[in-house]
Amino acid sequence: VQQLVESGGGSVQPGGSLRLSCAASGYTGNNYCLAWFRLAPGKEREGVASIAPVSATEYYVDSAQGRFTIALDNAKNAVYLHINKLKPEDTASYYCAAKPYCTGGICGCNIRIRQDYTYWGQGAQVTVSS
Repeated sequence: VQQLVESGGGSVQPGGSLRLSCAASGYTGNNYCLAWFRLAPGKEREGVASIAPVSATEYYVDSAQGRFTIALDNAKNAVYLHINKLKPEDTASYYCAAKPYCTGGICGCNIRIRQDYTYWGQGAQVTVSS
């Protein structure tokens, strides 16, 4: 069973930065998409960023462009999410997720298709307030 474990969450003031980490275990190879989703109170789960295997192509939701950066460390088998210039609306529980690059004959790392991501971490809380 593949396991994903997030860390690095916490409380931060608006304008600050933080880095979330996700350690992956239980599988080998590089044929998985890795992504970050977030769940804010009263809202639906939203995909914010993903990174593709081999090509390392990055994908971001429009609202995350410019402030969010996803990065992969193959040696450590980990994926990171750097968030800069944090805003109160970034407050949410952030989840690391993974999917096979190809599912149902379709290949890609579309973060709008939540059901394709079948491996999930436990979540890391990020709270942005004064």
